Amino acid sequence: MVNRFIIGRGELLTFDIPPPPMVPNKAHPYSLAQNQAVLIPQLMQAAEDIRLLPHEACPLDYAVVKLVLHPAYISKSFFPKALLREASLVSLGSRTVRCRPRIDLRLRAPDECDTTELFVGGKRSALYRFPALATQLREPSAEALQFREIETVSVMQAQDRLRPADPATRVYEVGLHLLPDQPVAVLQTLFAQYAQSCGFTVNTRLEFPVGRMLFVAVEGDRGGLAQLASFTLVRIVRPMPILRRARPIVRSSPVAIGFRMPLVQPVSGEPSVAILDGGLPDGHLLQPFVTRYDKADQNAADVGDYLDHGLAVTSAFLFGSIEPGGDARRPPSYVHHYRVLDARSDQEDPYELYRTLAHVEEILLSRQYQFINLSLGPDLPCEDTDLHAWTAVLDTLLADGETLMTVAVGNNGERDRQLRLNRIQVPSDSVNALSIGSANSTGDQWMRAGYSAIGPGRSPGRRKPDAIAFGGSPQEYFHAVCQGAGPELAATMGTSFAAPYALRTAVGVRAFLGDEVHPLTIKALMVHSTEAGEETHCDEVGWGRIPQDLDRIITCDDGVARIIYQGLLRPGKYLRAPIPLPADPLQGKVRITATFCYASPVDVEDAAAYTKAGLEITFRPHSGKKSGKQVKSRSFFSAAAFRTEQEQRTDLGKWETVLHASDTLLGSSLNDPTFDVHYNARHGAGMAAAGAELIRYALVLTVEAPRHADLHEAILATHTRLKAIEPRITLPLRT
Repeated sequence: MVNRFIIGRGELLTFDIPPPPMVPNKAHPYSLAQNQAVLIPQLMQAAEDIRLLPHEACPLDYAVVKLVLHPAYISKSFFPKALLREASLVSLGSRTVRCRPRIDLRLRAPDECDTTELFVGGKRSALYRFPALATQLREPSAEALQFREIETVSVMQAQDRLRPADPATRVYEVGLHLLPDQPVAVLQTLFAQYAQSCGFTVNTRLEFPVGRMLFVAVEGDRGGLAQLASFTLVRIVRPMPILRRARPIVRSSPVAIGFRMPLVQPVSGEPSVAILDGGLPDGHLLQPFVTRYDKADQNAADVGDYLDHGLAVTSAFLFGSIEPGGDARRPPSYVHHYRVLDARSDQEDPYELYRTLAHVEEILLSRQYQFINLSLGPDLPCEDTDLHAWTAVLDTLLADGETLMTVAVGNNGERDRQLRLNRIQVPSDSVNALSIGSANSTGDQWMRAGYSAIGPGRSPGRRKPDAIAFGGSPQEYFHAVCQGAGPELAATMGTSFAAPYALRTAVGVRAFLGDEVHPLTIKALMVHSTEAGEETHCDEVGWGRIPQDLDRIITCDDGVARIIYQGLLRPGKYLRAPIPLPADPLQGKVRITATFCYASPVDVEDAAAYTKAGLEITFRPHSGKKSGKQVKSRSFFSAAAFRTEQEQRTDLGKWETVLHASDTLLGSSLNDPTFDVHYNARHGAGMAAAGAELIRYALVLTVEAPRHADLHEAILATHTRLKAIEPRITLPLRT
């Protein structure tokens, strides 16, 4: 059998194209007079509510109001920039809320649907003047048109900021909007003083400024929460969640039958890989493959259960699940292990969550690693409305696309579904990480393991987990190395092991193909190659199960060609990515599968507009078929893949960092087919981002033409700039 390897250098085929003509066509639900009649009384009430706030609760005399946009205006081009500028106000952030509009002209619109709620701040004097300004608005000014887009106006109240808390809770996490044009230290000082007056102490050692938000930990009696939450720049106050216990969902037990350690070196010494976990015991069997072991806190003692977990997670990366009595597979690379959990973590310290995040942040900031696994985090299902500090830190530091991080989604899949306690846990809602759930079997008949947390994630990031990998089940345990002088196994299960197992596959791709394939491209390849099983709902399995054999990812069968494109996108530009086909027309049915993946900067304060980069992708299958001056397009990436039954947003898919779909056409309907890619940049819930940065992207294309067994060779012969990526070592490729 001839091995046909994936084809690289697809980016050499791409070129810039001019933007298509824009045809504005928007029906407006409200006239200016209608909205003035409704909103001016609301603005007057908001001004009165603000007037009653104590001076100490308004840092530098700032106050915050909520502007709920009509659902017809959630597209990011409808941000009320001119209106806010005229009113001397600034957008501090946003979130998605449910809204029942007074009038809705959209076809098939539900009674209630998702829309954007903007948090708008400014001096109290500016907010006092807002009603008079609204009275003076006249069409067709931009300010008047934008005023028509608002559904409701109200003051940000204390109850808007509070999340349910157990009566015994004393430590809380507070998210604060930063003061515009002021150093972080100003807000830190003003809030600490105000918190003290409410009976709370701010832990100044553990604070995380991320984007335009500041996350702090406070301690005090819950009776003072309403007063604390009246501080106008508070975004959210929630109980400090505990750290996910780094223990399997069943206690590991040694298996009587041993196994044989590999006697060869790893496949490659090049990939830089880190496992962030509970440490490694003295004299462990993995020492030949662990080239560095560091403790984030040298003064803290080890914990036996955490060492067991760290050893098993590291074993899962190096060998996968080991067959009892068999040979452990060859590791894809060496690994570094960082102990971020220790005896202080085990003391139920209410601040431990932030202490551990500080350890993780330090390792990410070092920029030493292309591949990282994280199998821990807060014991907290993700929320649609507000970001957690863990997710914010990870997404911010992974935004350059230079590191592939796998994150376990959590073992809470069997908790209460109605209360959504079985939803993926923070920080696996990260849009720049690869969140991994568990499959219950390595065989062809597999499903999501019952304990594995389910989606959806937040929007954007709706398709979560990204994928699943084998993590063990009561019917088929995951076998990992356990403590002891001899080669003994632990029978266990959990997403903690599925995540490093998935990273093993990713590093295997890098080890075989070398540095020609970027980590972000490997992430795209992982999603692109996922397998469908008995359970196909995206909330259960994401895009599917990651293959256990590398040849499913990096080689092509008869009649199949897989091409990768990787590079940088410029904001506002249009890039044409031709789909390479042979010179001779293809016969019969042709299936095209495409996966776009990009790394995005994020706006932590804008949950409704979290990713600052979005791609509009247009598929044009036949250059000879036109509509006016444009080549006709055909739907490829369906927005329905990112829309729940209640959601009616038209731009959801645009801001997703992973897009994956397939389409089948007749060969005769393909003539110079292309994907046209437009990189949208946004900032502050929708404003055009002046000076937006380049973003890294990867595109993986698979063309399947069953009647053309030599498709791979024919494409290379026709497109001489392309080249198959030859592996650096000899097969076999099973990982």
